[in-house]
Amino acid sequence: MKKRKILIILSIALLLVSAAYAQKTTPKRTIFAVLNDGKTLEPIAFIENGKLMELGEEASGEKTPEFVKANYKPKTKYNIIFGGANVGTATVTKDLADTECAANQAQISVVSTKFKPKGFLMGLATNATQKANAKLIRQMPTAAERAEINKLVMAEMKSNEIAIKNTGELRYHNLTKLDVDGDGNAEFVGTYWYNTAAKKRSLMFFIAEKNAGTISIPFTKFNEVDEENVMSGEIKTIDEGVYHELLLDMFDYDNDGQSEIFTYSQGFEGSNFNTYKRVGGKWTQVLETSNYHCGF
Repeated sequence: MKKRKILIILSIALLLVSAAYAQKTTPKRTIFAVLNDGKTLEPIAFIENGKLMELGEEASGEKTPEFVKANYKPKTKYNIIFGGANVGTATVTKDLADTECAANQAQISVVSTKFKPKGFLMGLATNATQKANAKLIRQMPTAAERAEINKLVMAEMKSNEIAIKNTGELRYHNLTKLDVDGDGNAEFVGTYWYNTAAKKRSLMFFIAEKNAGTISIPFTKFNEVDEENVMSGEIKTIDEGVYHELLLDMFDYDNDGQSEIFTYSQGFEGSNFNTYKRVGGKWTQVLETSNYHCGF
């Protein structure tokens, strides 16, 4: 009888140790950015109880080695999210823990018939699941939609005292048509800028909406940049995409039937990520975070 009790106690202890080990090593539900022409995976946030949680030290500090060990084992697969849907897999080929400026990142190989990453055409990857919605879209806007949006962008810039004269002076990195909830009413995400002066740029990021055939821009962000405030000391790096807020993709991380919009901004010392959610009918920023890479 005594021997049996000892065996029971040992079994319980072993189960507790195993559970603690599994809890420590099992990766959290994480959402990543697929960057660098689909060659690199970089973490954005954890998903806990339907909310986005900042990475903190677990992926951008002293605990980074633990994050790398849990998430970047060779052959680890993540779902690629493009157009708000699972369109393939991103397989880890190598962690970059020993790389000076990319310790929390990994090299990946992408397998997808729908996602062809290149330049500013980026996506997301995750080990989380979401409800499938076949009505979501990600595509180029029509010529008429682009022309209407260009006029609205110019009007927004003028309202911010930017001396733009016609839509032909606008510059943009991307303008993408989405349907975040599959209701047939389009949303648009755009990254535009204007050459305010030889060494000054006016940047505009926006989320537009189309309802009953009419497009409006309910959410905008402006940023004016002078060459003297550019870390490289050259304004041309702004024209190449640095400091611009760019669309990654959309993902319904809380499974409420409405996808949230994820964006990426390249800095000189790291990456910046934002997430936008429609709350009470208004687009609201619900995450603003960054990963430090190294000094410029």
